[in-house]
Amino acid sequence: MKTSGTPRAKPPAKASGPLSGIRVIDLTTVVMGPSATQILGDLGADVIKVESAGGDSMRWIGPNRTEGMGPLYLNANRNKRSIVLDLKDADDREALLSLLPSADVFVSNMRPQAMARLGLGYDAIAAVKPDIVYCLAVGYGSDGPNAGQAVYDDLTQAGSGIAGLFQAIDGAPRYAPVNICDRVVGLYLAIAIISALHHRARTGEGQQIEVPMLETMAQFVLADHMGGGAFVPPLGPMGYKRLLSRVRGPYPTKDGYLALVVYTDKHWRAFSAMAGQPDLLDTDPRFRTQETRTQHAEDMGHYLKAHLPRKTTAEWIAALREADIPAHAVNRIEDLFDDPHLKAVEMFTEMEHPTEGRVKVARFPVKFSKTPAQIRCLAPNLGEHTDEILPARAKRRAALRKAKAGTGS
Repeated sequence: MKTSGTPRAKPPAKASGPLSGIRVIDLTTVVMGPSATQILGDLGADVIKVESAGGDSMRWIGPNRTEGMGPLYLNANRNKRSIVLDLKDADDREALLSLLPSADVFVSNMRPQAMARLGLGYDAIAAVKPDIVYCLAVGYGSDGPNAGQAVYDDLTQAGSGIAGLFQAIDGAPRYAPVNICDRVVGLYLAIAIISALHHRARTGEGQQIEVPMLETMAQFVLADHMGGGAFVPPLGPMGYKRLLSRVRGPYPTKDGYLALVVYTDKHWRAFSAMAGQPDLLDTDPRFRTQETRTQHAEDMGHYLKAHLPRKTTAEWIAALREADIPAHAVNRIEDLFDDPHLKAVEMFTEMEHPTEGRVKVARFPVKFSKTPAQIRCLAPNLGEHTDEILPARAKRRAALRKAKAGTGS
């Protein structure tokens, strides 16, 4: 752990975002919670990240230049200050409670029973700060049989149907290669907190919020795939055929791969003309309407797959954009830094971290005309701000050290 002796960042810039003036006590770890509180920090909130002596587990996933400062941690914890507390220790727990009078939000992804054992449940926190917005991110809602069970992104991808969608396409369930559940539920977590703050601004009332991963992702997935199951009794099978097509793409071109969505009647007339069949929609009933094209999604995919190898990706993009058909080259993750659009909008920048040197960061993607989000400071070292935020605790520790030195113990 680096605290004293660690190079310090410049004092964070004054927050300009819409949440400027809001203070968040953040007990979250891993991905979902920290990604949500980073959003709040980007939007101007003062986020105090409370860590154990071992730190957030994401700190230790490399590569890194300094132990405890891995890329997953760096990219979910900027615009925060870190303090180290042992919440099982009475003095440290009291130090945490001392921050509540100045706090607006208290957020954790510990299991509710663990929070209760620590004396940090909603009633205990609200007794100190009645108008607090108290938010618990959990795996499963408290009313169900899975309440209190541990969960990670992979489990939620399985339980919400995401892994099963891959099985419906090619026969084998698998996970999306991104922490999609953590990231999506993190957005809902941030939205819930901001909504509760809006309610408090109007009424003065704080409240308790529960954000469950499984329920959130189940409704997220079913929004696309309810299909005939949306009706009682069902009008047909569930699942959106276009998304479940085995040949949905991306499609090979002469020199690479291309993503395109030939969707409306106008799109298909334009594309079939490029393919040398301008009367396709009038002569082939499968292509006639959006409904018939959805029913024959596999055939639509095979049609595109047959024609795209005739030109290069760049040639197709030029032609398709001329016809106003949405298309984009397939980027590898390594290509994102050089994507012409992302470069033009300055999506990525390089910044100097006080211990990690030069690092690449992606800016907050939303633009505000009056209250812009900003990167005020990069991710903190473990416990970097403990003495700054808890000066009384620092003085007490110094006095104890002095007393021990005086007795020779």
